[in-house]
Amino acid sequence: MTQRVELAIVMDRLAVDEVITEYAVAVDDGDWEAYRKLFAPDGRADYRSAGGIEGNAEQVAGWLAESLQLFSMRQHLIVNRRIRFGALDQHTDDTARVQADYVNPMRFAKDGESDEGDPSTAPDFVCGGRYAFGLLRTDDGWRLTEVVVEEKWRRLPERRPQAVVH
Repeated sequence: MTQRVELAIVMDRLAVDEVITEYAVAVDDGDWEAYRKLFAPDGRADYRSAGGIEGNAEQVAGWLAESLQLFSMRQHLIVNRRIRFGALDQHTDDTARVQADYVNPMRFAKDGESDEGDPSTAPDFVCGGRYAFGLLRTDDGWRLTEVVVEEKWRRLPERRPQAVVH
């Protein structure tokens, strides 16, 4: 492999990694326009394993915007990213696959409020699992063709015992 080819692979790895980071930031910040722009025109996402929907970027962005209103804070971390280009990790075409683990802590909005008041008293919800991303190099850079969420676990807020009144 020549240095020029090796440099191209490093640059592609960085560009693909940036798309994955921008994905996490868009979801956590509720920037649904940025979320949609990360996808290729025929890109799809599948959140069914986490109780969500499967559809194109427009449909899924709408569902996320509505369902994530329950949370005043979102901060999911995407780690252990394994990036593969083309067949057998040889840089032979303009596609990439990324498999990555995630941990997603979120804070419930208190009594239907967003970030108003003291959000530290609202309960937390945490889940984790694995993402499978498909990407395609386009004229606009790398874009998502597929996002599949495989939720493996979740921790719901503990129920506090109700006070007994005599």
